[in-house]
Amino acid sequence: MEKAVHTVYVALGSNLENPIDQLKQAVGSLQTFAKNLCVSPFYGSKPLGPQDQPDYVNAVVKFDTDLTAIELLDKLQSIENEQGRIRLRRWGERTLDLDILLYGDQQIQTERLTVPHYDMHKREFVIVPLYDLTPDLQLPNGQRLSDLYQQFKQHQMVVLSK
Repeated sequence: MEKAVHTVYVALGSNLENPIDQLKQAVGSLQTFAKNLCVSPFYGSKPLGPQDQPDYVNAVVKFDTDLTAIELLDKLQSIENEQGRIRLRRWGERTLDLDILLYGDQQIQTERLTVPHYDMHKREFVIVPLYDLTPDLQLPNGQRLSDLYQQFKQHQMVVLSK
């Protein structure tokens, strides 16, 4: 039996140990199993949490996969660990953070995984690059991404690479 293919969106973030290289290396790792991979521009953004840390580099990737959501989560956590993931404190500095934002149009709530990502609608460093990839996206709750984007279109992030 053929496995179902889902279009997924994953947020990438880093602010330690050469963040742009961290994201590029993560994209390279994703390419080993992701089909039709698209990458948003890389953005420089201020930290969400404690302000006594370096600025972040953020992006979003879109790809197709036949992995289940939990299999994908395991792969992403493996990539984080291979890149020496360091997370010192909640919303603090990190070498690499990979978060599943959307997994097809599914809504998932388990102990390990919440999809859509619970706070994505409040984060310009997620919504803006997501909009770059798919401006006409409709979220699983029926909300249009273009409507969410309106609150962030005057964002202060800097495009670091396209």
